[in-house]
Amino acid sequence: MSEEQYTRIESRLEITTFIQDIKYALNHGARIDFQIKRLVDENRDEHQTNQYTIGKLFPDENPKDALKRELMTLSEKDYMQTVKDIRFPKRSEMREFGKTYSGEGDVYIKIRVELLGEYGSPSVFVMSFHFSDREFTTDMFPYRKE
Repeated sequence: MSEEQYTRIESRLEITTFIQDIKYALNHGARIDFQIKRLVDENRDEHQTNQYTIGKLFPDENPKDALKRELMTLSEKDYMQTVKDIRFPKRSEMREFGKTYSGEGDVYIKIRVELLGEYGSPSVFVMSFHFSDREFTTDMFPYRKE
């Protein structure tokens, strides 16, 4: 199957609702699941790893506190696309966002929110929070064009 079969662009309302879900979950004790070191990072340029990016952008902070703050600032203008989780097809889709950190670079963010996570408690799974391997352009963001 091609990548297009696993990705889609959600409506502005769907993304606004998703962002509201993130903020609600985080404001109501959601657990942040984040892997600072990932197996896939072993074959990546260090600059594009979660560990490097978190350390570079937030050197003196607890990574989960920094992620919570950063996720709370997401808007529909940061949305790129929605991706089906091929490895775990029964889990909710992942949303991809991008933010530019002045003087540092473009950061790719891939997350999933599960309001009814394990044991009924909400969780926010942050798969990726790393410098992008390519510079962001306006056409990568469906809600920046308007």
